Amino acid sequence: MSPADHSPTADPTSHPGPTSAVAGDWSAPTPAGPVHATVLLPGSKSLTNRYLVLAALAGDRSRLRAPLRSRDTLLMADALRALGVGIEDVAAEGEVAGSVADWLVTPPARLRGDVTIDCGLAGTVMRFLPAVAALAHGPVRIDGDPQARVRPMGPVVESLRALGVDLEDSDGYLPLTVRGRGSVRGGTVTMDASASSQFISALLLAGARYDEGVTVHHDGKPVPSEPHILMTVETLRDAGAVVDDSEPNTWRVEPSEINALDVSIEPDLSNAGPFLAAALVTGGTVRVPGWPQYTTQAGDLMREILDTMGADVRLDRHGLTVTGTGELVGIDIDLHDAAELTPTVAALAALASTHSSIRGVAHIRGHETDRLAALTAELSGLGGAVTETEDGLRIAPAALHGGRFRTYHDHRMATAGAIIGLRVPGVAVENIETTSKTLPDFPGLWATMLSDAGPRTAPHPAAFEEPAR
Repeated sequence: MSPADHSPTADPTSHPGPTSAVAGDWSAPTPAGPVHATVLLPGSKSLTNRYLVLAALAGDRSRLRAPLRSRDTLLMADALRALGVGIEDVAAEGEVAGSVADWLVTPPARLRGDVTIDCGLAGTVMRFLPAVAALAHGPVRIDGDPQARVRPMGPVVESLRALGVDLEDSDGYLPLTVRGRGSVRGGTVTMDASASSQFISALLLAGARYDEGVTVHHDGKPVPSEPHILMTVETLRDAGAVVDDSEPNTWRVEPSEINALDVSIEPDLSNAGPFLAAALVTGGTVRVPGWPQYTTQAGDLMREILDTMGADVRLDRHGLTVTGTGELVGIDIDLHDAAELTPTVAALAALASTHSSIRGVAHIRGHETDRLAALTAELSGLGGAVTETEDGLRIAPAALHGGRFRTYHDHRMATAGAIIGLRVPGVAVENIETTSKTLPDFPGLWATMLSDAGPRTAPHPAAFEEPAR
């Protein structure tokens, strides 16, 4: 199968689409004034799915407190259930019986095979599960949404083969079948993980259960989103695994048992980005309780981004509070280590009064869609002055107008459209339901946040007036 056969099914460059809303589009609300809200966000997707994998491989029952329940994490839970893992909904301690808050995860005596796993469009499921499925007894078939079949899997597949795993893939893409034998030899592999840090995390998470453990060397351009690898290393250490990450571009997990976990999941800081952005865009105040003082989540960079773009940002024991004046200035930033924030930053940049440059994110062409092409197409379609570069975007001030904002089955494209709608009336976001991938009921949370928006104290001309040339 040639690379052309894996071209995206939702290609921003080949489907111009209508500029006006169609039935089923979501009308992005434009508040009458500054937003003043406290937003309670569910747990981190990245942490929830990592802890689910480790709990499934542990030696005893684990408790995950306040995990995220979204499409991606439910797909992970269902995949592990198919392998024989018990995952039970339970009430949090002190809550009313019957309420759902925590997960009890009971690992099986042995992971079962002869099953099929649906990974949807979840990168963590499609990339983490093959390394786990190799420990099952029997074949495990893994497939997902049509868009999942264009996301690269090659480095994981080839590395697992080098570690002694028998599998059949589709030239480095889904679908694939892992022929589990109950154990994996393990050892040392070299891979090019410049397309995704998930390739490395996949091997590390399962590596403690391999006979020789696993050592992963990266050989290629810098690994993107490296904080996610640090997150993987720290979750492994939480479970008692011995991990050596002292050498650049090399990670070693010793063979060992994995301890049972009792952990609370942090709020998802990347999902918090659009809500905090609302404070900057509307000149209001938004607080997110529970923001950690220390975290491995890449979304923590939002504090620096919002501060640079004109907000007052304060982190204390009550959480993170962002206050804006409604005036946004541009930003010049390398988002290589926090590329998931690119759609949020690009939306803010399109509303800013000065030029912006986003660099270091060429790898997001291989996410749920080609995000650079998608952002260029959709922001330009609303009047934005966006130039796509080799590894990012350049965005100049421009007068925006309403119109249809396509999402390409990408949850972060949908939230970017919502941010634009805060300032620009008449933005219709296609397929807002795609946000359920990582955030249940985004429209409800958004509406609740906007329900307390008073009269503006000052006009916000940046997005409506043609900039001086």
